[in-house]
Amino acid sequence: MAVTYSLSRPAAALVAVLLLSFGSVAARHIEDQAEQFFRSGHTNNWAVLVCTSRFWFNYRHVANTLSVYRSVKRLGIPDSHIVLMLADDMACNPRNPKPATVFSHKNMELNVYGDDVEVDYRSYEVTVENFLRVLTGRIPPSTPRSKRLLSDDRSNILIYMTGHGGNGFLKFQDSEEITNIELADAFEQMWQKRRYNELLFIIDTCQGASMYERFYSPNIMALASSQVGEDSLSHQPDPAIGVHLMDRYTFYVLEFLEEINPASQTNMNDLFQVCPKSLCVSTPGHRTDLFQRDPKNVLITDFFGSVRKVEITTETINLQQGSEIMESSYKEDQMDEELMEPLKYAEQLPVAQIIHQVCKPKLKDWHPPGGFILGLWALIIMVFFKTYGIKHMKFIF
Repeated sequence: MAVTYSLSRPAAALVAVLLLSFGSVAARHIEDQAEQFFRSGHTNNWAVLVCTSRFWFNYRHVANTLSVYRSVKRLGIPDSHIVLMLADDMACNPRNPKPATVFSHKNMELNVYGDDVEVDYRSYEVTVENFLRVLTGRIPPSTPRSKRLLSDDRSNILIYMTGHGGNGFLKFQDSEEITNIELADAFEQMWQKRRYNELLFIIDTCQGASMYERFYSPNIMALASSQVGEDSLSHQPDPAIGVHLMDRYTFYVLEFLEEINPASQTNMNDLFQVCPKSLCVSTPGHRTDLFQRDPKNVLITDFFGSVRKVEITTETINLQQGSEIMESSYKEDQMDEELMEPLKYAEQLPVAQIIHQVCKPKLKDWHPPGGFILGLWALIIMVFFKTYGIKHMKFIF
């Protein structure tokens, strides 16, 4: 009996050691899975939508941009993650027969201007400089959050541009232009500053493919409405307002997006086929050589929506280490706040005194009446003649 007992003790100890090692391996595996899940892919989506054209006859460019704006909002990207730039306000234009509306279809059923449009840059704020500053983050500290692209290295960014262009350039308000080299360099700055994970660039303009020829930064996919030497044509003429309502390429892209929902598995290869030359008249183009993933594995909602990756697990994940780090950082923040001097209001005049100073009539500066100086000189000359006579004039002049 004693021998049996002595043999069972080492066996039990061995079993305990094996169980502990197996448990630690399983826990480490679960932690590795959780860490890999949270580090993989992108975590947020942004959209920069730009209309570069002014004047009533460019109504369709504003409608293009507002239609894309409506689609990305419908698929989940909030206004806080959309930078909307409109060079002109067609909804309030005096020529608009239906004020406060912008329509993208000749049946006038869908008002893409809507009731909740948040335009971040409008009118003369839409410049090449402001656009490049938004992309690169080089904006004044006083700029409000709504006018900032607060993306990071886990952000997927959709950049849509529409307007009048040519071979290697896109016009801004008929007064300046951005070149394909400037745009490529801006994207490179974004990559160096870790401002995006993947970027989708779409442009609807004449000779649009020339705008992505100079791109050299990784993880960029680009689409254009026309090849070099081709015009991008308009669509949906409306005799009531005397202009076209949309451009052909954007019209068919939006028709395609209307069939997409947040759970859709439609990929980018399907988007490449939405507007063949038989419909667009021009030849749409795309570039994927800089993009690391296969387009057939890239969902439309990776750029046009805001779908978060969620994994349901029944296992318990230990986040104790992370919580300790957060607690230590919280204590450091508290210490920093205690060291900071309390903020104080600047000394101000009482309200009554401010009102008195504002409303007090300003004293006008005294100026001599007209002809006063001339009359004074005439009086001096008359006194001089009467006293000395004309013979003394030569001593003066």
